[in-house]
Amino acid sequence: MKKSALQQARAAYQPKLPIVLTGAVKAVEGEPTQSVADQEDIKNLFPNTYGLPELKFEKNTNPAAGKPINVGVILSGGQAPGGHNVISGLFDGIKKIHKESKLYGFLMGPGGFVDHQYMELTGSIIDEYRNTGGFDIIGSGRTKLETKEQFDKGLEILKELNIKALVIIGGDDSNTNAAILAEYYKSIEAGVQVIGCPKTIDGDLKNGLIETSFGFDTATKVYSEVIGNIQRDCNSAKKYWHFIKLMGRSASHIALECALQTQPNICIVSEEIEQKNMTLGDIVDYIAGVVAKRAENGNNFGTVLIPEGLIEFIPAMKKLIAELNDLLAHNAEEFAAAENQRQYIIEHLSAENSAVYASLPEGVARQLSLDRDPHGNVQVSLIETEKLLSEMVGRRLAEMKEEGKFVGKFAALHHFFGYEGRCADPSNFDADYCYALGFNAACLINSGVTGYMSSVRNLTKPSVQWIAGGIPITMMMNMERRHGAMKPVIQKALVRLDDAPFLKFASKRDVWAVDTCYMYPGPIQYFGPAEVCDQPSMTLRYEHQGK
Repeated sequence: MKKSALQQARAAYQPKLPIVLTGAVKAVEGEPTQSVADQEDIKNLFPNTYGLPELKFEKNTNPAAGKPINVGVILSGGQAPGGHNVISGLFDGIKKIHKESKLYGFLMGPGGFVDHQYMELTGSIIDEYRNTGGFDIIGSGRTKLETKEQFDKGLEILKELNIKALVIIGGDDSNTNAAILAEYYKSIEAGVQVIGCPKTIDGDLKNGLIETSFGFDTATKVYSEVIGNIQRDCNSAKKYWHFIKLMGRSASHIALECALQTQPNICIVSEEIEQKNMTLGDIVDYIAGVVAKRAENGNNFGTVLIPEGLIEFIPAMKKLIAELNDLLAHNAEEFAAAENQRQYIIEHLSAENSAVYASLPEGVARQLSLDRDPHGNVQVSLIETEKLLSEMVGRRLAEMKEEGKFVGKFAALHHFFGYEGRCADPSNFDADYCYALGFNAACLINSGVTGYMSSVRNLTKPSVQWIAGGIPITMMMNMERRHGAMKPVIQKALVRLDDAPFLKFASKRDVWAVDTCYMYPGPIQYFGPAEVCDQPSMTLRYEHQGK
């Protein structure tokens, strides 16, 4: 396969491991843990894997001889830059334990595990994918592992291949499934360990011990480069307002990070909208007010960053979507057979939510009711929020012009940056972090534990100073309503309005709104001084300040 000059150069990059992982390690137990909420419910659901201690790796001066171990690996959910390096680190880690160890990749996600579709990942295959973007080494999928039948079917192939540990690389849902699988295999004494790795570009899988999910750093740098390019064009032509929707359904970490990197005129943070109980009209008024203020200074141009999940955070819309999810989960066949589906929904919702639904434009209403993800939820990324907002802002400005409150011009362009960032070649930070997560997962396997997530932290320091270990996945869980029933899931980490990254943004946004303060981060740099090439995200840096 022909490779680009960058691919050839990146193949030679040697990820930098935390110093503790460069020799033999031993796992040191910390305090017992408990779930982030709903402790009794989670404990009852996970009697064999709840309350386990945090683990931290330290150098082992008297290691026992390693034994060969066969390990399986699954890439689950959406792609994120660095997945190949997690697998590379895992491969090198188990080979360091014993050179006869083998790694098997299940093809196209959890579905390959259930259907016994796999391939052995040899050294020559791994070497083709080191430091590359994408998940194409074995592919990924969104099959949910949640039934006993699936677990038992998967166990058949694990026994056939003598696989003693399974590593699931995924986001909050995938790692929730990893915890359920670990609990089940432990309960039947299957002799299979399950380890998770924190993946999602959305940045919403984190806590004190999982400082960031992999892929977030690279994806936000890719988006910020393109936003910077748009802002340079915007400041050159001086005639368009660019409405830019960014990935991040359940949290606004991507939008906030890109705002910190590029200093746009407006960035909407969904969590703030929810806390302030703002309506769609309030958001439109805010944007229109900034447009009018800039027009007073002769600046009929600007940029607006919008998280894709914004609609779900507007309180009235959130209530509507929650009831809609329940209604369609319990009445799917009746709804499908309805002659007028919009009218069916209006008649079957509570009065308050029915009124909100009826007020929505036909297209938005249809997307809310027809387009569901595999979990039965609204696919908010399909709702063109950027166009909805710009149209409403345009109408509001027309009213303001009649009132003599707007004297400028308003022309909007629309963008959605999503898939562009999911498979980029990982930044040096993500290349190092992902390799360390995979290598660390091999150490967790060698320690004999199950139901743990690979944890590498102290990430604002040089990678040699990173701290390696593991945390029980149950520690991150709470109970949430899914498909109309309460289920154990990993709690998503939302943007905290009292944390340093948001406070930094909030302290600057009024100036950025009126003045043109654009930053142009440029493309990811893979070669050069550390201050250009190896910096973590601004979110991580601000979160660590003062710690």
